[in-house]
Amino acid sequence: MRATRNTIDPAEVARFSAQAAGWWDPAGSFRPLHRLNPARLQFIRDELIRHFARDSRSLHPFDGLALADIGCGGGLIAEPMARLGFAVVAVDADAQAVAVAKSHSAAGGLGIDYRVATAEALVRRRQRFDVVLALEIIEHVADPQAFLAACGALLKPGGAFIGATINRTPQSYALAIVGAEYLFGWLPRGTHEWRRFLRPSEFVLGLRRTGMNATRLSGLRYRLSSGDWAPTDELSVNYMVMAVKR
Repeated sequence: MRATRNTIDPAEVARFSAQAAGWWDPAGSFRPLHRLNPARLQFIRDELIRHFARDSRSLHPFDGLALADIGCGGGLIAEPMARLGFAVVAVDADAQAVAVAKSHSAAGGLGIDYRVATAEALVRRRQRFDVVLALEIIEHVADPQAFLAACGALLKPGGAFIGATINRTPQSYALAIVGAEYLFGWLPRGTHEWRRFLRPSEFVLGLRRTGMNATRLSGLRYRLSSGDWAPTDELSVNYMVMAVKR
């Protein structure tokens, strides 16, 4: 599998570009990601603290480490990663999202290296990172295996990959598509295609094929009573995966 194969799906880029102005609106079309963020960030911080043996009490535990945020959108994850001490390169194929991200991070005084680019473009530049994040993006790319190959090629040996996506189950169809897009209107209709979701076994196998071993899987469940998300051992809908490059 060539790590430089183009994985962009132009239709998916166009769909998100049309909503780019709302990236930082917690009540807008990206509301689900704002609600997901605390649980996602806790998983990322905890797993990387453990993997790199960093001080959990530090405000900047990841000083000296480089991180690539692939499919960064408006920067909802890139900004807190920079605040935790990472040197962040954040890329997205959507120029509108990157423009929003640059403006927002500049206002906060954050030195994030945002680029209109792809994972495979970074591979061609021979860039390497301690951490690669790919959150809620693999279900939107044209070739998931080629995308994972690019992510693996970006990692230094012993580096950490963290991905997040949606399982391909009847529960995910009911909740992530019927519920989120049609009943509750949290997402624009057509945001997701159920057939493009990856089962955890498929994700783990795809990682293994590119030289990465999964070390942790964790589900995320929506709590209707509070409107937030919490970790769970149940992987039937949203889940996250941590892997290490061999």
